[in-house]
Amino acid sequence: MNELPPVSMRLVKPFEDLFKAWMGGKRRFLMEGGTSSSKTWSVLQFIILLAMQVKSPIMISVVSESLPHLKRGCIRDFFRILDESPDNNPYWSKTEFTYKRRSWQGTIEFFGADDASKVRGPRRDVLFVNEGNNIPWETARGLDMRTMLFTVVDWNPVSEFWAHEYWKDKGENEYGHYTYLDVKEVLSPPVIATIESLKDTDPNGWSIYGLGLLGKIEGLVYPQAITPDRQVDELPDGDVFYGLDYGFAADPTVLVKSVIIGDRLYSQEMFYDSSGLTNDDIAKKLSLLKVRSEPIYPDPDEPKSLEELRRKGFNVRESVKGKGSVAFGIQKVNQLYQYWTKDSLNCIKEQRNFRFIKDRQTGEYTDRTTHQWSHGLDARRYGVATYQPAYRGLVRAASNH
Repeated sequence: MNELPPVSMRLVKPFEDLFKAWMGGKRRFLMEGGTSSSKTWSVLQFIILLAMQVKSPIMISVVSESLPHLKRGCIRDFFRILDESPDNNPYWSKTEFTYKRRSWQGTIEFFGADDASKVRGPRRDVLFVNEGNNIPWETARGLDMRTMLFTVVDWNPVSEFWAHEYWKDKGENEYGHYTYLDVKEVLSPPVIATIESLKDTDPNGWSIYGLGLLGKIEGLVYPQAITPDRQVDELPDGDVFYGLDYGFAADPTVLVKSVIIGDRLYSQEMFYDSSGLTNDDIAKKLSLLKVRSEPIYPDPDEPKSLEELRRKGFNVRESVKGKGSVAFGIQKVNQLYQYWTKDSLNCIKEQRNFRFIKDRQTGEYTDRTTHQWSHGLDARRYGVATYQPAYRGLVRAASNH
């Protein structure tokens, strides 16, 4: 691709900088920035145009931490840019996750960094590592070593990682920093308002996700890192229990399914729905999931909803509540090694961002938490705090305080 082709794509600054790095013969392009800064979108635009315009065959790989992460992120955006559907698409292989047109010389493949056969598989010409801060260095290095021409990495500046240590400020690489302000002309007013609301509600989040400044997510409520080795394909066999956060209006309704094996907690996001579900809607979803006899532990502050679901035949039980119950539940979760299924994308993101809030005057952490990242983790906490037989006495004690 030697020049910008005359296609009907709206191109913004991250794309323009990426294109210049490619044309300038750079080995890698590193894209750091805040949320809604069009990093990933711009890379996918570049990949599509590259595959369309090159004169000889090339292989382009798009890699993220897992295939479910790709399906809900890059793959979805890829088809939105093309204005196509993956369903019944003659160019798309649903088994190989590759896109290839006869008129294009480029082939585009998608795979998760947890797929060892792909990571250590054949070489490629161009590599895109999406949200590289969630991928181990050894995996990224192996992928890059098998890439002949050009590697692109994007990430939110949550903290320093291998791209800063090994690749940034190296002459053969180009670095770009972006915020929503760089692409404000293509963002909707509600998206802009949501980002800018972080100024008052979450100053640390505003610094990282709004201003794109390198920071560190400190004060995590659940500090265990949900790295690829803490993500599983499915829950192991064992006694199942559920946690339910009702949500409503702007807050999602979340159901989390969990199994505890020894000192390991395995959880799965069953639904994470922001459409404003009523109790009747929740009951329908539970029925579709064939949830009936297993215990469900909901938000203890809504006893009326509990009773309504119980009358519909579900095994909804009271969750631990009262003074000290939140801290108790957090402690119980943190006493366990925590795992999520790979398709629990919203809950994994919440765990990476759910924090205690600092007091602005003292600089000390309070017991208040960031509401934005709480929903799925609260659902998990209701279940873990209440279900474990070994803690029943403590549950009663916490409820009485």
